[in-house]
Amino acid sequence: MTETPVTESIRASYRVRASELVGRNWLNTGGRMVTLEDLRGKIVVLDFWTFCCINCLHVLDELRPLEEKYRDELVIVGVHSPKFEHEADPDALAAAVERYEIHHPVLDDPELTTWQAYGARAWPTLVVVDPEGYIAAHLSGEGHANGLEALAGELIAEHEAKGTLHRGDGPYVAPPAREGDLRFPGKVLPLPNGHFLVGDSGHHRIVELAGDLETVVRTIGEGAKGYADGDAATARFNELQGLALLPEAVAARVGYDVVVADTVNHRLRGVRLETGEVTTLAGNGVQRLLDAERARENEADGWHWDLGTDPLNTSLSSPWDVLWSEKAQAVVVAMAGTHQIFAFDPLTGRVTVHAGTGLEGLLDGGRDTSWFAQTSGLAADAAGDIWIADSETSALRVLRLDDDGRVAAVETAIGEGLFDFGFRDGDAAAARLQHPLGVTVLPDGSVAVADTYNGAVRRYDPVTRTVSTLARGLAEPSDVVLDSTVDGDPVLLVVETNKHQLVRIPLPKEALTVDEGAAQTQRPKTPVAAGAHEILVRFSAPKGQKLDDRWGDPTQLKISASPEELLLSGAGTSVGLSRTLELNPEVPDGVLHITARAAACDGEPGGEIPDHAACHLYQQDWGIPVRLDSDGETSLTLDLRGLD
Repeated sequence: MTETPVTESIRASYRVRASELVGRNWLNTGGRMVTLEDLRGKIVVLDFWTFCCINCLHVLDELRPLEEKYRDELVIVGVHSPKFEHEADPDALAAAVERYEIHHPVLDDPELTTWQAYGARAWPTLVVVDPEGYIAAHLSGEGHANGLEALAGELIAEHEAKGTLHRGDGPYVAPPAREGDLRFPGKVLPLPNGHFLVGDSGHHRIVELAGDLETVVRTIGEGAKGYADGDAATARFNELQGLALLPEAVAARVGYDVVVADTVNHRLRGVRLETGEVTTLAGNGVQRLLDAERARENEADGWHWDLGTDPLNTSLSSPWDVLWSEKAQAVVVAMAGTHQIFAFDPLTGRVTVHAGTGLEGLLDGGRDTSWFAQTSGLAADAAGDIWIADSETSALRVLRLDDDGRVAAVETAIGEGLFDFGFRDGDAAAARLQHPLGVTVLPDGSVAVADTYNGAVRRYDPVTRTVSTLARGLAEPSDVVLDSTVDGDPVLLVVETNKHQLVRIPLPKEALTVDEGAAQTQRPKTPVAAGAHEILVRFSAPKGQKLDDRWGDPTQLKISASPEELLLSGAGTSVGLSRTLELNPEVPDGVLHITARAAACDGEPGGEIPDHAACHLYQQDWGIPVRLDSDGETSLTLDLRGLD
């Protein structure tokens, strides 16, 4: 049969039998263990994911229409391959599967057995297995929905003709529904009247609780996943997270009081507290990819990245938290999906990039050079500086603002990098967190952190630069705010997501000191030989696009290592997608951090890029654990996403 250009580029060039699915347990199967033989006759899409990863969550949503369209012929199997220690907890995984409404079987693979068998190197990775049990495609990154849909159609036609396609139900068994007023709440906002607004993420609505944290005063939103503006009974959200209260003077001018990070809708929404009316403030519902042409223009023009005054035609990407900044006179947005900090001006509708290049990682510096990784929590201190829970680097960061409210510098208080985490108090340079999602500033100027995957609330003292523990034993605390309503003493209000509740925790007279060590992501280490090592990243522009070479080479490779001493040469950022490294024979193991970018614009190969063509920035990040071995590999080839 004739293949489309898209599927011709992703289908495996030779037949390889798929490996068996091996792990600790299965979820969403009614307790049944599933084998590849059970799935024979179906098209199987293996989705290698981990529940901390925003890109993995994007892929879950990309796959839902495919899952629905081909529900009789195709089975998606989530293979959960944990990055953080907490993600290997079976109860935490079960909660995540429920929280993200995953309606397909999930294999719990804590030892990464199936991950290794399929050669996965990055989250997310997708592998397509045909009805005869052979691998048909192997993809990494997000954005493959169209290609997968075309491939599924071809495989259905091919195997229907061969008589090897079996239609019917797959092995998915729905779990029982959960009851309760809250379901996986994410963020909380204290109101002036002593009540609290809660982002009830699992119910896709806002809940107003009385001061007792139990009485439901009202709900805003229908309570079903979707997108709709309107009154409190009919409006719809999709896994909303952060909420920010505007100053009264600003609210009076714009006609709404609260800004909501409507995360999976990729929008900012406004709520008028008096009526519960919901409106859309920014975002067109299309997940944002960095605009390569505008990025280059603005880098040359002093880096403003002004996204314009038409907010409803602006693309956002998984806004996770929002904060009114008095110093910036804007709503600051933790834009988790692009690893950046945005700003939204309610009075003008202008959307700007406040800080961050969009590269994922931990890098301090100016607003135009700093890197973030899935920023998820925001809080302002008395000086107007903004503290950030930077979740994927398990870090506490801070934006130092100048007198004009612009970011003068980005600094790291706690954290080491993308693959470093732990539970360690003491000197901040050696202290470790594990995927924090929330942050607040305490009356003495110290900072409390919802250290989510450690199940703790931690405290950072910026004067002594030390870290301590205020509370532990919590079930994925995702937000923390100061609540001084109990007998006038400072009390922390914590959103305990996996127990579906808010709890008050008095500030202890003496904080705990915990040292359960530092760790790195435990993935299989690739054996490599010391000395020269070639890195090659392959990229092909999607059909209908061409590389944007108007300003020179449109590709870029950034390479570093943990520890830094692993690389004798080859570290740094340069154009091109190949590099020769020199690995230090004196360092037995470590992690190679590789980020590849490529810019492509609409246009046919060999032709000119049309004026005002849409341009796209493709990016993939890898952390490759390696160990020195005299018989190890001397090269590494990776694939950067190039499909739409």
